[in-house]
Amino acid sequence: MHTVWKGSISFGLVNIPIKLHSATENKDIKLRQLHKECHTPISYQKVCEGCKKEVQNEDIVKAYEYSKNKFVILDDEELEKLRKENEDKAVEIIDFVKLEEIDPIYFERSYFMAPDSGGGKAYSLLRKTLLDSGKIGVAKIIIRSKEQLAVVRVYKDTLLMETIHFPDEVRSSADVPNISSEQIVVQKELDTALLLVEQLTTTFDPEKYTDDYRTALMDLIEEKKAGNNTITTTEKQPVVASNVTDLMAALQASLDKTKKKKPTTRKRTAKAKTS
Repeated sequence: MHTVWKGSISFGLVNIPIKLHSATENKDIKLRQLHKECHTPISYQKVCEGCKKEVQNEDIVKAYEYSKNKFVILDDEELEKLRKENEDKAVEIIDFVKLEEIDPIYFERSYFMAPDSGGGKAYSLLRKTLLDSGKIGVAKIIIRSKEQLAVVRVYKDTLLMETIHFPDEVRSSADVPNISSEQIVVQKELDTALLLVEQLTTTFDPEKYTDDYRTALMDLIEEKKAGNNTITTTEKQPVVASNVTDLMAALQASLDKTKKKKPTTRKRTAKAKTS
């Protein structure tokens, strides 16, 4: 597994060197966009809205828009220093809470925690402590230049770190439109609904749930491949517009110059014969 973060985590005076590995993966089928006319892949360019010119990465700076069209520019060195100062800190478990106290809306992404060199014993201690106490740890960590609130819990034989949203990142349910608590629920309808829930109640088995759309899409793709319904494209190098203009102007000028030098004797002779 690819290591996405390396550092240490502590609870009390116990320090554990760890590595984080993504526990989940996105299996969405990515589709490319092609030009309908020639089937060449479409590319996306970074263009300055003011200059109407394409810009390179080295010509781009980061900025925060604090008001409409008003920015504070932040240098890469300043951002890197700020990130380094915080990222180098050991992750400390701040609190221990019960998992059921956290609403699932807060959960974001999961990472497997693996002990780094010399951390095996302390890793096992934390895992056993969480398991026996029935608690999870709450900590802060910086991943990819973003501070995250996270929980540490036991998952099978490993420790799992799950990043969770800060409270101000979760929108208020009061802002959801068209929600009314004044609707009258008929008891007979409620009883029927509860009966349906009872009939469909089972033990959760994640293996029984599959992505039917992704499966159907892959079947369609394989069917087209088997039927030789495919195309082959080549990545074309972009041509700078100014060069094209200059080249066309030079070619046209050369063509015009050639026309002026071309003798007209044959045309006159042909006219004379016709007459």
